[in-house]
Amino acid sequence: MSKPRPSAADPDREAGDAVLAALLERVGEGAPRPRLAPTRRALELLGDPQTVYPIIHVTGTNGKTSTSRIAESIVRAYGLRTGLLISPHLVRLNERIVIDGESITDEALAANWADISPFLQMVDAELVAAGEGALTFFEALTVLAFACFADAPVDVAVIEVGMGGEWDSTNVADGQVAVFTPIALDHTLRLGATIAEIARTKAGIIKPSASVVSARQVEEAQAELERAAELTESTLASEGEDFALLSSQVAVGGQLISVRGLAGTYSDLFLPMYGTHQAQNAAVAIAAVESFLGAGATALSYALVEEGLASATSPGRLQLVGVEPTVLVDAAHNPHGATALSAALGDYFDFDEIVAVVGILADKDADGIVTALLPSVSRFHVTQSHSERAIGVDDLADLVAETAGEVSTIRFDDLAAALDSARDWALESPKRAVIVTGSITLVGEAITLADSREWMTK
Repeated sequence: MSKPRPSAADPDREAGDAVLAALLERVGEGAPRPRLAPTRRALELLGDPQTVYPIIHVTGTNGKTSTSRIAESIVRAYGLRTGLLISPHLVRLNERIVIDGESITDEALAANWADISPFLQMVDAELVAAGEGALTFFEALTVLAFACFADAPVDVAVIEVGMGGEWDSTNVADGQVAVFTPIALDHTLRLGATIAEIARTKAGIIKPSASVVSARQVEEAQAELERAAELTESTLASEGEDFALLSSQVAVGGQLISVRGLAGTYSDLFLPMYGTHQAQNAAVAIAAVESFLGAGATALSYALVEEGLASATSPGRLQLVGVEPTVLVDAAHNPHGATALSAALGDYFDFDEIVAVVGILADKDADGIVTALLPSVSRFHVTQSHSERAIGVDDLADLVAETAGEVSTIRFDDLAAALDSARDWALESPKRAVIVTGSITLVGEAITLADSREWMTK
């Protein structure tokens, strides 16, 4: 992750950026430590702020952020003051901690950081004295988020895990509702080499007597969730059996969906997101909110579900950031996500040719991502983000060329050059478009670039 750029003559922004700079001094998110005690200790010193509001806890491999955002939006439509923790951020740290639908202000972020810093330092000292590493980036961020939500204060928090579940820092909190988006292979070095192992780790967020809501899972993952629900005496509601996406139709600016929930059916809802996978995320979110507000036995207000979905956003997920030519960004960073992206490009858009500007991190299945994109992409502009974990341009381009062909693979040393060339190519025909994908860091940099060049105003 790159350090924040200096802000010009804006003290609040500088204070907000200083929080990220302080977090970046810690061990990064790419190397999480499988432990909960340090996060729990820091929160204990702060009076356990994570216990003063109920929590909807969301894990899975793909769709976590979108599902979290949709669920939060529906709950907020009910008039509840919400907190939302998502990861990672695309442009600024503030995006991760959302209060009542708005990214936390720089002032509030800096003030809460100042409040918790002495306690973080106390825990750091205890850990070092015991021969352990100090609190990591994500451990400290989790403490910060829980403190911000208590300070706001919020009526409910929707919490997305950082990685996995069982030993993820967010698991110090007890979620009344545990939500599982589709589970697939990702972060295999840390979560397990098989889907069953990964599902077992993620199932660790299920607390005793919780309500569990799950997207449709492959057999191995479903078995692990059923086992965990039984052991914790929790109730499990599964997509396809207990609730379902009934239909999804392309509409201007998104899609119309119909969902059979746990307690009601909600027809012809407008969802301002593209892709059947987003419709499925919405179905899971609706079932999660039904579980939270009415124990899955009381139907939600149609008008409030309609309002919540219509106002939901998912930045960086098939987001339009440029016109003339069309430039889309999508944070797909594993084969499962890239497959969903490829399907959505074909189903929801009418382009004859698409160029993908790709950059992928070293711990990802690059070949699987490229293979998944091939049905929808006719050429690849290979580059890299500023992340220290990014695969070098030449190494990634060699891999892409093996799959897509040398003629369809062009190398660029930086994202700006790759995008400029891609846009020039797309301008040659009104039926061409650009998609930036492969890593969240690359997408974040593309959004910043598009904003600075005002591509949406042309």
